[in-house]
Amino acid sequence: MTDAKQLIAKLASKGLFVGLAESLTGGALCSELVSVPGASKVVLGSIVAYQTGLKSSALGVSADLLSAVGAADAQVAVQMAEGIRSRLALQLLKNTDDVIGVSTTGVAGPDEQDGKPVGLVFISVVGRKGIQVWEERFSGDRQAIRKQTVDKAIELIWEYLG
Repeated sequence: MTDAKQLIAKLASKGLFVGLAESLTGGALCSELVSVPGASKVVLGSIVAYQTGLKSSALGVSADLLSAVGAADAQVAVQMAEGIRSRLALQLLKNTDDVIGVSTTGVAGPDEQDGKPVGLVFISVVGRKGIQVWEERFSGDRQAIRKQTVDKAIELIWEYLG
């Protein structure tokens, strides 16, 4: 299993930066990455868009999409990743091709949300290699689902980088 230290090293070796848009993980993914010494060389920042409206106002997710499907959705995850990528690249004067956007959204529980079951999670990575989005089903309590999401996101970013 890939860990944060390995991922930070791989991003650095490829000259890439990462921006994170987190919902159900509440900043835990960014925290895991920045626990690694030297992470500041590749981690641009994170927006924790926990409330649905913030996904639209801060990340540019379509309000109509959010109204139609709720926050736990593949296309919402993609738009979150695209939004963080473009916003951080622009704000920090980085070439968009050198930035990957990553998002996490889903239902950590204890109750379902917008008719979506507890444990349903979407992770998206957007970069110069295109758009990827994964649907995951995790089990356990709220903390277990959040931890599984962080671990899986690190693994999926690693795979995306090739």
